[in-house]
Amino acid sequence: MVATPIGNLEDITYRAVRILKEVDIIACEDTRHTQALLQRYDIQKRLIACHAHNEINSAQGIVSLLEAGNDIAYVSDAGTPGISDPGARVVTSVRSAGFSVVPIPGASAVATLVSVAGYVGKTFTFEGFLSPRKGRRTKRLQLLLDRDEAFIIYESPYRVVKTLLEIFELAPQRRVLAGREMTKAFEEFLDGDAKTVADSLSSRQSIKGEFAICICPSEAQNTDDNDNEA
Repeated sequence: MVATPIGNLEDITYRAVRILKEVDIIACEDTRHTQALLQRYDIQKRLIACHAHNEINSAQGIVSLLEAGNDIAYVSDAGTPGISDPGARVVTSVRSAGFSVVPIPGASAVATLVSVAGYVGKTFTFEGFLSPRKGRRTKRLQLLLDRDEAFIIYESPYRVVKTLLEIFELAPQRRVLAGREMTKAFEEFLDGDAKTVADSLSSRQSIKGEFAICICPSEAQNTDDNDNEA
């Protein structure tokens, strides 16, 4: 399971490049997307598609290829497989068939955002994409906010303003950091309460790029762990 860049193609580890060069086959979420990465590092391999709509069937095909003696790497379009991306079913099927699954760590949008969010506390929840259904989405947001811990969501450019305004309605005092096009040429971070960020985006002619949003705890103050020790 090979982590790949979330934008900037230089954000890949030496180990990941070596593994992609050594394996017999690369299974990927989108063969065209992965081909751009492989061309950047002069890698030519057989590619097979394994995405959200065919993952169960494709996983069985991957097991068959492993049984035939092939070494296979799996990559999603960006970041670490299995984190709001396909890959989990592949892991389950491959391990159940008796083969080892090896993680090749690297980029993750979650870790990238948290690293520049400032103090978020000792605990945070990765939620990924919220439900598109308003009732279910609102209920889940309220539950996450009631914990008063940091949580990270992903959002599309088409719903990001709506989601931010809903967060502001539920918790107007909470600070958010929204990352857009992270590691890419037009990388941007918007910091403030949810309405401030939503208004900034609403004023634009168009909104482009996927968003990762960190909703910080209400008491986001960095304290020394030793302060409470006797």
